[in-house]
Amino acid sequence: MGRRGGGKRGGERWRGSRGPRTERPQRADYEEPVKSNARFEEYYNQLGIYQESEKEDFWAALRRELPNSFRFAGSKGHAVPVQKILKERYIPEILSIEHNGAKVEPPTPISWFPNQLAWQMTTPKHVVRKFAPFKSFQQFLVSETCVGNISRQEIVSMIPPLLMDVKPGMVVLDLCAAPGSKTAQLIEMVHGGEEARIRNILRNLKRDEGREISPDGDVIKDEIEEEREKGDWSDQGRSTGLVVANDVDYKRAHMLIHQTKRLNSPNLIVTNHDATMYPSIKLPPQNSSGEKQVQNRYLKFDRVLADVPCSGDGTSRKNANIWKDWLPGNAIGLFPTQVRILVRALQMTKAGGRVIYSTCSMNPVENEAVVATAIERCGGLSKVDIIDCKDQLPGLIRRQGLNKWNVMNKLGILYDSWTQVQNDPARLVEGMFPPKEPLPLDRCIRVYPHLQDTGGFFIAVLEKKAEIRAKPESESQRIEPKTSIIAAVDEINAQPANGTLTAHKIDALDEIAAPQASEASQSLTAAARQNQEIAPNEEPLSARKHELDDEADKYVSTKRPKIRDEVEAAAPRGGEDRQVHWPPPPGAQLDITRPTETADPPEPVPIDETINPANPEPSKQTAEDYKSKRNSGQQQFEEPFKYLAPDHPELQLIYAFYNLSPHFPRDRFMVRNATGNPVKSIYYTSALARDVLTVNEGTGVRFVHCGVKMFVKQDVQKENTCRWRIQTDGLPVVEAWVGEERVVRLWRKSTLKALLVEMFPKVTGDGWRALGEIGERVRGIELGCCVLRVEKGEREDAFSERLVLPLWRSLHSLNLMLPKDDRKAMLLRLYNEIIPLQDHSKDRFVENNQKDTTVADNGDARDNNTSSDAEEGGGVRLEGTKTDDDGSLVRGDLQAIMDAASDEEENVRENTVVAGLGAEEVVMKDD
Repeated sequence: MGRRGGGKRGGERWRGSRGPRTERPQRADYEEPVKSNARFEEYYNQLGIYQESEKEDFWAALRRELPNSFRFAGSKGHAVPVQKILKERYIPEILSIEHNGAKVEPPTPISWFPNQLAWQMTTPKHVVRKFAPFKSFQQFLVSETCVGNISRQEIVSMIPPLLMDVKPGMVVLDLCAAPGSKTAQLIEMVHGGEEARIRNILRNLKRDEGREISPDGDVIKDEIEEEREKGDWSDQGRSTGLVVANDVDYKRAHMLIHQTKRLNSPNLIVTNHDATMYPSIKLPPQNSSGEKQVQNRYLKFDRVLADVPCSGDGTSRKNANIWKDWLPGNAIGLFPTQVRILVRALQMTKAGGRVIYSTCSMNPVENEAVVATAIERCGGLSKVDIIDCKDQLPGLIRRQGLNKWNVMNKLGILYDSWTQVQNDPARLVEGMFPPKEPLPLDRCIRVYPHLQDTGGFFIAVLEKKAEIRAKPESESQRIEPKTSIIAAVDEINAQPANGTLTAHKIDALDEIAAPQASEASQSLTAAARQNQEIAPNEEPLSARKHELDDEADKYVSTKRPKIRDEVEAAAPRGGEDRQVHWPPPPGAQLDITRPTETADPPEPVPIDETINPANPEPSKQTAEDYKSKRNSGQQQFEEPFKYLAPDHPELQLIYAFYNLSPHFPRDRFMVRNATGNPVKSIYYTSALARDVLTVNEGTGVRFVHCGVKMFVKQDVQKENTCRWRIQTDGLPVVEAWVGEERVVRLWRKSTLKALLVEMFPKVTGDGWRALGEIGERVRGIELGCCVLRVEKGEREDAFSERLVLPLWRSLHSLNLMLPKDDRKAMLLRLYNEIIPLQDHSKDRFVENNQKDTTVADNGDARDNNTSSDAEEGGGVRLEGTKTDDDGSLVRGDLQAIMDAASDEEENVRENTVVAGLGAEEVVMKDD
């Protein structure tokens, strides 16, 4: 990070002012938020969620700061070695620290999290800043967080995915997914054991194809034994499952993509829809047992996670504003939306599948009441049951769900039952109270802050026992807007005092005046409204930051959107908080728009204007259609997903150059452009993801992301060199199937260290001799991309686990195709050293530039130096540089060379919240 301010301390000028001297602006003194709210405390004190003896501990815990927690991300074979470094290198150093005569408590593993892959640290910040071992530990956390090996995540947020019982091969939906920590857990589970299965398959193919196989690491050996009996072997060991992650906010959906990118999953699809009206996803027709083709097939999910928008009062330890903003109306207003999301989740689940409903709220109106109402609407316990998970996650201290509770209305009045409510101005509904018919709500899970020093959380695990016909919301369950101005005045009076000025009440009245839906929009179905384009000059619903979440809550000007239980990176401006759509469609209750009960699944089928009423099949959109949408500016535009034919000429070149095994799928490559031509990048997806994207093209389903970037086109220095290099993202997917012709093997730590430190080491002349055991191999290998396999060995200078890295062989040099952050993180992880990177290509550029200037008048400099110039990019065309007609670089663009030394370098990583050591802001930029 750069320094704050500038100049001498106490000077009159301050950095950023270009005019005459001005006074440095005075910073306002920070005021600690007052952690007190009478109604908040009154409601939970009388609710009976803790014993009287626990009262003091409960509120004391809510007022303390939350401990820092983090999780080792990625596959087991990848996460365990990183965890091992923490345990063997940093924990012993921290254990040696004494403060005030006592040993400092080191980071500790979460007892109930599998394989000790989740940790927390309770050491105070002033102690962390005081001792050197914590500094080195901080550097480790920062570097591993930046490259995605560690994910900052609140402890209670990790619970729901663990209770879903996800198995490889399952189809999973995360309805309210951003920012993506739980989604990442789900992806890891869907890919569980995949690396071990593929390694086992390759051993069986070794003799047939004459391919060498690298020694397995210890973790992979153990996994192979586990996978022999229960693994997903149907696609050569590759995972056949799918994770569909959705978020209603477009910007947050892209933040979700960023968070999950490092997992390199071809089995992930990201969508952008309102979860209350999530569209049905079609599948390709399939022949039944009688050879009759089934046309209308829809995707059903084995597992659905509904981590819904909530008032977030369980997060008050990290969100101090909860104390001043908490109102009983927050939960009341969110109740209808939460019910609709849960009902929609149950509709899309397979019979026998699970739905996990969770919130970071402790309010039973948002928790047990929602679960009970959804079960009632879906047909009762014969259709949907609550699973008892008391034997799962041993070590997690929890409390049972509530069977009795009362409801506080917006005026602060408490009601014990629905019968007590008479013309309530705050519009309570019967579903907010305990159900008339007994339900096993005690099987729900409640986590309180004082039990294990966490945040507050609620989880219910539901099993769909049979197909359902969701009932329409009854009249008593609907929350309709009040039309009388008296209702608005009542609500203003119920809000906390904010001064006595008349102007305040006028402003408050303006805030609670709800916008009215047009007649045209009211005449549309819920699915049609969800999928229609945003009208010109109309702000997208998700961007209306000051509009309210629900019709029922439109009188509460202090409504709090969902405060997520984990933040790994700063959200884009305008996308920090999830917003629930206004208005909640009068039939967005899915079933209310239908006069009769509607069978599941085809509800609701998305509407798109490209569908011909006479022909229910959606029309395929042309390049001109996409160009028109992109230029219209009416809504966010996403490039289409176009799959390549397996015999496409560009793919044929790739197959031949890398000698790809015929067992690697060739019908799953796609591009992201309307023409369907591989111009710059080629992506790879799973088979099911391909079917979903292909069949639903033009149906109105808003797909935002799918696929792993597998190949990227490069400019090369020699004719007949393959221009398609393997992208780092796709390397873990394809490396095992690459032929020996493009493989370089490395065994010694010293050799890898040299490659990490020095960018573009020379191979020509005698340069190859300095490259250790790989020197002779890279000296003779054909130009282009290679796979560097770092093998496990038994020598002192050998590695304990295998690594795979992308390597580029250019005309005169070699280069690891890794971003600088990845290089630095690997140096710290493997060698416990922070070493400045060396890029001698810049020096060679200056030297060559001087030579070219000297011989420029001879007229033959260009032909003699073309390869040398392009060499400085390691064989990679440098974007932003000028070229002559023959493709050689124009001299003098030194800055572009320096900025693009590695084509995979990410230009800017800003506002990264560091895992484990407070909310320190770290800015990672190109060096």
